[in-house]
Amino acid sequence: MAELKNRIDFVYIFDVQDGNPNGDPDAGNLPRVDAETGMGLVTDVCLKRKVRNYVQVAKELANGYDIFVKEKAVLNTEIDRAHDDSEVKAAKDKTEAARMFMCKNYYDIRTFGAVMTTGKNAGQVRGAVQLTFARSVDSIAAMEHSITRMAVTTEKEAEKQGGDNRTMGRKATVPYGLYVCHGFISANLAQQTGFDEDDLQLFWDALAGMFDCDRSAARGMMSPQKLIIFKHDSVLGNAPANKLFDLVEVKKTCDGAPRSFKDYEVTIAPCPFGGVTVEEKI
Repeated sequence: MAELKNRIDFVYIFDVQDGNPNGDPDAGNLPRVDAETGMGLVTDVCLKRKVRNYVQVAKELANGYDIFVKEKAVLNTEIDRAHDDSEVKAAKDKTEAARMFMCKNYYDIRTFGAVMTTGKNAGQVRGAVQLTFARSVDSIAAMEHSITRMAVTTEKEAEKQGGDNRTMGRKATVPYGLYVCHGFISANLAQQTGFDEDDLQLFWDALAGMFDCDRSAARGMMSPQKLIIFKHDSVLGNAPANKLFDLVEVKKTCDGAPRSFKDYEVTIAPCPFGGVTVEEKI
């Protein structure tokens, strides 16, 4: 396992066609949107969930690749496992020992961090990888569609409809949206949590393949389009992240409403900062 020794900043670009990339439960599960600009939003929590799901499938919860925040998990039960470990029981500082146990065994903890202070205390972990909300390049048109199910739930409903047996519903989609997310990987925090080069490669693999592991009718066609990585040759970095992100320009090239990635052009200006290399993974 090679220790991570380089700060990394990255731009992740993905799109959605005829789907809801991230529903807002406070707005009837409509696609999330910036109310002032109309730009679509996808939360960091949503993207992290997809990464977790990918890792869970890819690694099958193997040693060192368990997932702390997984579906139907009881988090304090997972923390209890750490305190039941013989090495943790023998440690003088049981909280710190439990924290390291959790980092060692759970991929998402050493990657994204966790608060584990309820119940038996396993401390707090600041994850090596942090993500922003993804924001669409242009405003989105959130659409609602009426849908029909040729069945009812109960006999009472069937009697009321005289055997017609239809159930009406609604489905929300975005015809097309291109989203940009910015990410940060701290070598300093990686060394504290044990996030290493193998974990980093798995994270890149997840960004490339996580939508294929999360298909559903509600999501429509979601696809990764670009992953642009800025790798510094030091732990602290050689340039401000925002200046590096400014080198990436996403520009609409069609006259009307965009309906595919082909309606955009992504360009990367030459990097003026020494000690930073630029790589396109996707």
